[in-house]
Amino acid sequence: MIFITSMTCLTMSVLWFVLAIYLEIDGLSYYLLGAAFLFLIAAILSKNGHPKIARALFLIIFNVSISFVSAFLGKEASVEFFLIFAIGMPFIFFSFSREKIYIFIFCLLPFLFWLVLYFTNFKSFLNIELKNPVRIRNIVYHVSITATLLLVVFQLVYYSYINARANKSAHSTKQEAIDASDAKSQFLSTMSHEIRTPLNAVIGLSHILGDNNPKKDQIQNIEALNYSGKILLNLLNNVLDFTKIQSTNIELDTIPVDLPEAVKQIKKIHEASCLRKNIVMNLEIDDDIPFVWLDIVRFNQIINNLVTNAIKFTEEGSVTLRIKKINTTNESVDLLTEIIDTGIGIPEDKQDSIWEAFTQASSATNRLYGGTGLGLPIVKSIVEAMGSQVKIDSKIDKGSRFYFQVNLKRASKEELLKTIKKKEYDFKGKKVLLVEDNQINVMVGKQILEKVNLNVEVARNGLEAVNMVKENHFDIILMDIQMPIMDGYLASKEIRKFNKYVPIFALSASVFMQIKDRMKESGMNGFIFKPFDPEDLLNQIENATKNS
Repeated sequence: MIFITSMTCLTMSVLWFVLAIYLEIDGLSYYLLGAAFLFLIAAILSKNGHPKIARALFLIIFNVSISFVSAFLGKEASVEFFLIFAIGMPFIFFSFSREKIYIFIFCLLPFLFWLVLYFTNFKSFLNIELKNPVRIRNIVYHVSITATLLLVVFQLVYYSYINARANKSAHSTKQEAIDASDAKSQFLSTMSHEIRTPLNAVIGLSHILGDNNPKKDQIQNIEALNYSGKILLNLLNNVLDFTKIQSTNIELDTIPVDLPEAVKQIKKIHEASCLRKNIVMNLEIDDDIPFVWLDIVRFNQIINNLVTNAIKFTEEGSVTLRIKKINTTNESVDLLTEIIDTGIGIPEDKQDSIWEAFTQASSATNRLYGGTGLGLPIVKSIVEAMGSQVKIDSKIDKGSRFYFQVNLKRASKEELLKTIKKKEYDFKGKKVLLVEDNQINVMVGKQILEKVNLNVEVARNGLEAVNMVKENHFDIILMDIQMPIMDGYLASKEIRKFNKYVPIFALSASVFMQIKDRMKESGMNGFIFKPFDPEDLLNQIENATKNS
């Protein structure tokens, strides 16, 4: 831009030089040749990698040239109007975000020259008597006014062009970001479905095997199978949670909880890992902690991530989970939760960066111990959603202590009993259509549903489901989303054309909002996540069939 402008002004100087020769203004013509030479230097500097110097030199030459010519020809020639054009030029040459000071200086410069000319009656630089002032000033006046108007119009058009290009670029960048986000969500949605579908079978079958009075020598294998499935599910949830945390706030689902009992289950899960490494797993929890309202799923996610990390980085010694009651009122209780290990510790200069996604204390840490680097960012986000901050004390080769304090509302025993009471289900006479293309999921689903006296029929794809609903009565339809021939969305739309009332629940392995939106558009009544909790599945079926 500076090269083009310099060459343009060089050309203008030459034209003014010709005009000065024509008007027999010898002194001015020599000066204009000098100005043309300086504009040429500015153009050369711009071409040779010195843009800042070139821009500053150009603006100084331009302002001085206009002021000098104005003084030479006098006020009546109106050459000083070119300074209007000079005021806008810094906005073209400099970045408003990075070089504001240059814009301010070079916008102020034309004003200063104009004031000097005005208060000295245009005799600040020179005081020369022209040979034929009236003729000269009449001709130059029209040239000055016309050229100034043309330049200002050009400047406005150029500003409009830059603005339009910037808006187009911003829109394009925004669209690219939206497309990239959609592609990421689609990828994660597909991967979630592909992983959760077989995982549903692993967790579901281990649940069924555990309920079928297994032999003593089989119990350990079944527990290991169930535990491995839950570890894999936790890893998947971490990835998906991180994606959700980036774009939305975490919503807590609090229920009445007996915290000491809930935490004992966490110890059972992690004890096997500690035994394999010959380290001790300690659980220290105050016995008199009252029942509280807590999102136990999210709380367990915090504890599981922190305890898993502690075990991973501890080769000898112990890992301790400690929950202490700090303060209690009639309405609430303050609890301090600590996870303490005797592991490798974290350097002080890395204690801030470990909360960033996909980050570990060092490359050696990832190489030796593995992991995704998502556990701690998710812990931080959930603790903040609970209205607290997770903190760390750590010393190299001495171990680490992660801790946070939360204020929880107290719950009554009656509220807790309503939550933990095991329901008895009997759906005798009720008929369900299970639409699922995965044979193992069909087997798992049928066993869970038939155990509570549900009459189960199976469709292998959406088209088959539509035809079966046309010919038979069903109390509820459990519809998989991704299937061959016809997917769950289209099948639900087709069913709604002739049956507006049968409850349709999506069996979805995706947790993304756009999936939920598509379910509503398709006429579905709700969704059940895979891998599903059998009790949650049966609860939803009970509610739906009662209403129907």
